[in-house]
Amino acid sequence: MKSLDEYLRDAEHAHGHLCAGQVLGVRLAMLGLAKLGIDDPAGKDRKRLVTFVEIDRCATDAVAVVTGCRLGKRALKFRDWGKVAATFVDVATGKAIRISAKESSKTLARQMHPEIADKNQQQMLAYREIPDNDLFATQWVKVELPPEEFPGYKGERVICEACGEGVNFRREVRMGGRVLCRSCVGERYYEPADGPSS
Repeated sequence: MKSLDEYLRDAEHAHGHLCAGQVLGVRLAMLGLAKLGIDDPAGKDRKRLVTFVEIDRCATDAVAVVTGCRLGKRALKFRDWGKVAATFVDVATGKAIRISAKESSKTLARQMHPEIADKNQQQMLAYREIPDNDLFATQWVKVELPPEEFPGYKGERVICEACGEGVNFRREVRMGGRVLCRSCVGERYYEPADGPSS
């Protein structure tokens, strides 16, 4: 694995700036990999890891940089729970660990560096220094990964009988004897606007 400073440089480059969330994300991912014994996530261990992230903020970009997990590789899974937390799953061994940032870390950062007025700068420095046990809560967990959740899974593609769009990775819904996509059964994040579709 790279050093903290090397990962922070990579995270800053990938994210566009360095902030406290990036420092948390880098440290969180480094801890997860260390606990699983994965020391070369970009090389020989790149197919061993699936990571679930729980927030769509700066820390998630940093987790992706350290782990090499990406949505497009099907190795990064997003659960919109609004928590600075991630679960790291070693698909080779089945071991999984969930790591979350402790809320007390903000207070600890203020206590450690009261001389720094800017909260982000204060946290960035403190989050580099705070021991893992004071910065994060860790919990060994079980994560059931069906075959369609693995990176590289090649599954059948079905066509929604209502809209005609293709659906991959067993994400279809079977209802009333029909094969439908999730949006056609009402699980949509959008509403069709007036006007013709092309």
